[in-house]
Amino acid sequence: MNKLFPLLVSCLTAIGTFAQRVDTVEVYSPSMHANIKNIVVLPADYALHANFPTLYLLHGYGGSHKDWMHIKPDLPKLASLYRMIIVCPDGKNSWYWDSPVDPNMKYETYLSKELPAYLDQNYKTIRDKSGRAITGLSMGGHGGLWLGIRHQDVFGACGSTSGGVDIRPFPGNWELATLLGTYSDNRERWDNFTVINQLHLIKPDLAMIVDCGTEDFFYEVNENLHRQLLNHKIKHDYTTRPGAHNASYWSRSIEYQLLFFYHYFGKK
Repeated sequence: MNKLFPLLVSCLTAIGTFAQRVDTVEVYSPSMHANIKNIVVLPADYALHANFPTLYLLHGYGGSHKDWMHIKPDLPKLASLYRMIIVCPDGKNSWYWDSPVDPNMKYETYLSKELPAYLDQNYKTIRDKSGRAITGLSMGGHGGLWLGIRHQDVFGACGSTSGGVDIRPFPGNWELATLLGTYSDNRERWDNFTVINQLHLIKPDLAMIVDCGTEDFFYEVNENLHRQLLNHKIKHDYTTRPGAHNASYWSRSIEYQLLFFYHYFGKK
């Protein structure tokens, strides 16, 4: 028998074993004194190589850690194609802030410190910002940019699809007031907690991708974000295409974003 044959069979068996591996893990958050659920998608060749980059993929308002697996059922295949670990945390309806009003909502701390520390300890990750990216849809698009911009020591790339990148035009929606206080009484706080007012923090090496459908109710705030990024001469990828605020749009858009992050990780 050819000596290479057993090795080939072993490699193919390993790939087959891990091809559809999707972990659901609970991670304790000391800041919130709670266990948070997360889905961790591993690429097919996870067992065969040392370390992989990690993409944090955030859900929208009213969703959970399970959402992206429903929106994009072939996410494990894409993790294998682009050779990355994909992590989908449960962010409740937090908008991924540390709320100044609700002490039980500290998802900025969880996602910028606690969850990366857990993943680095328990999975074969690249333990550097060059091996981490974060993006998401709608509320998660806000979260992807908010966390990516504010924690450039943790994430080297960030993105948003159909993101609520400026919350101020929507003061009565999506429990925002329960996290920040009412807009009428806390305008300065709302100014400070919206993505579009964080652009002064962006450093030249942060990779950014933003997209939004032309029929989306967040389209105008995304167009304004794009203009502001251009005015500040901040490099970014920006795409609009026909589409509304729905799973059909996100299922397509995430493929472009995964390709963007794959190229970012490859350059690093």
